[in-house]
Amino acid sequence: MDWYQRRIVDDELDAAFPALAAISLDGPKGVGKTATASRRAASVVALDEPHQAEELDADPGFIDRAPKPLLVDEWQRFPRSWDLVRRAVDRDRAGGQFLLTGSAALVTAPTHSGAGRITSLRMRPLSLAERAPGLATVSLAALLRGNAEVTGTTNWAMTDYVREIVGSGFPGMRDLPDRARRLALDGYLARIVDRDMVEHGYRVRAPAALREWIRAYAKATASTASYTAILDAATTGETNKPSKPTTIAYRDVLSQLWLLDAVEAWRPLGINVGRVVKSPKHHLADPALAARLMDLDEDSLLSVSGHPMIGPQHGAALGRLFEGLATLSIRTYAQAAEAKLWHYRDQAGTREIDLIAEARGKVLAIEVKLAASVDPSDVRHLNWLQGVLGERLADRVVITTGPTAYRRRDGVAVIPLALLGP
Repeated sequence: MDWYQRRIVDDELDAAFPALAAISLDGPKGVGKTATASRRAASVVALDEPHQAEELDADPGFIDRAPKPLLVDEWQRFPRSWDLVRRAVDRDRAGGQFLLTGSAALVTAPTHSGAGRITSLRMRPLSLAERAPGLATVSLAALLRGNAEVTGTTNWAMTDYVREIVGSGFPGMRDLPDRARRLALDGYLARIVDRDMVEHGYRVRAPAALREWIRAYAKATASTASYTAILDAATTGETNKPSKPTTIAYRDVLSQLWLLDAVEAWRPLGINVGRVVKSPKHHLADPALAARLMDLDEDSLLSVSGHPMIGPQHGAALGRLFEGLATLSIRTYAQAAEAKLWHYRDQAGTREIDLIAEARGKVLAIEVKLAASVDPSDVRHLNWLQGVLGERLADRVVITTGPTAYRRRDGVAVIPLALLGP
């Protein structure tokens, strides 16, 4: 595959796969799981091909005989394949044997969890550093260690970030002409509703209501809006609303299909950061999906100052979607650094930090600002957290759309999103 663009997850596979017998690459359809896994495979069984699933069902011993590494592609189409791999690992724990790719999360029997045998590794749409290789000058891993060099300049402007918001991180869509990409995004969303949810065992009784719920969820991007608020926005003017169990089922199944990618609330152990909001921050797998659901293209994002959004957080559509692009990218970098990503907001709404990366007892606090400059109000909550955490806080960062990465006099790192990488 001389056309293949190396991904950040390739470094993770290089480090882990030689020692682990089986790794499952998890993530939504279209993020490049099969392409990444295929580069390492000596043999492939593609279970989205009915005849290959039938052959494996008739001859399960193929799992042991196949040249290794063996890629089991779209394993969820034939759930028994998960157990076949698990049992093969029980017989032989040697590293580098199996790669599984799946576009749906493992949820219930008849499959075993695979704990201790099959390790999961998440793949997401392309981060900004993967879309523009060689541009990043500041390492998120170094920021977490507290020894980052914060330098670099970029000629990226607002129009470049808007282009990336709507341009999508799905590799197969990025190079399409604008009209074709919008059609591809529409088709992607339609398949989720019309086929994937059904294949995952959920009967969609009211497809139109589900589509409106997903559209309302897009309007809650980068917010902690309650699911009641999302439902109300999806059913404005209607008296016959879907029930709460129905909308919970929407959320759960769409999460299992990796379409929803919420950032959970940060609740640190042993540290008093006040009464915290427990609600997640809402994000779709790719901000391009949210933009498409709201019918926003480059021109409308740049010209509309107040497209209505949902949730207690301030900001119109462009600011929320810019945070979505930053969150998608930072999640990829954080995973490579073995860090977890959270958000923080107190119940009074007086303190909020967009993203909290945490690894090995160290915390990195990140604010995302749709502007080129930073003023004192932008760093107020970062500096408050430094007073609470002391040396446990590795660094404080404001992500911007500006041209230069630098440190303020108070030590806060100001980093254009284009210059941040793993």
